[in-house]
Amino acid sequence: MQAILMAAGKGSRLGDLTSDIPKSFLKIKGKSLIDININMLKKAGIDDIIIVTGCHADKFEEKFNGAVGIKLVYNPFYSFTNVIGSFYMGMEYLHDDFIYMHADTICDPSILEALIQDNAEIALPVDTKPCDEEAMKVKCECGHIRYISKKLNVEDCDGEFIGIAKIKKTVIADLKRKTVELLRNEAFSEYFEAAIQGLLDEEKFNAEMLDTEKKFWSEIDFEEDYQRAEREIVRELYEF
Repeated sequence: MQAILMAAGKGSRLGDLTSDIPKSFLKIKGKSLIDININMLKKAGIDDIIIVTGCHADKFEEKFNGAVGIKLVYNPFYSFTNVIGSFYMGMEYLHDDFIYMHADTICDPSILEALIQDNAEIALPVDTKPCDEEAMKVKCECGHIRYISKKLNVEDCDGEFIGIAKIKKTVIADLKRKTVELLRNEAFSEYFEAAIQGLLDEEKFNAEMLDTEKKFWSEIDFEEDYQRAEREIVRELYEF
């Protein structure tokens, strides 16, 4: 199994906390977000890890120079594209079942363990809760995720996708095709989830919702996210 981490963003909404470092270098309990995620992945037996960089790419190159099992892929267009552009840059190296994740998102290791064991073609952990407009919302039909988008009506969704997914290798070719279609249509501002939605629209693959069961997870976008993560992070993530 592989993993691909999106780590190209600027982290500008965190202000001075990330003024001179990559967002995923931000430390919680003394450990950086990127180290927390890599350690969690390796503990789960995943040691083929692709990291797509952009802003402060040189700091990633310095940190991971010679690191076994880590492949850095630079997205030179990170300032002009959303996450879909970063996934495009890294997708050519995918050839096996893989974990997709944002480098600035951390979660209870048991969520990753359940995800790895899930047998769905596309498995998406979802925090079943009321959502705000900013959340990547999901809507289920007949037991499967049918829609995934930030544009969903907050009153018409079943929860928030936490930004970590497992995708089987049988899906990769079609996922690449959908990603290319989006970029050919100049949908540069789209998220990775738009490619997933494209596959769901074709009804070729099923996407299963994996309930996080209120376990810890956090996407570090704002200072309040960082402060909450400092308070609530589980020990298993930073004690290594």
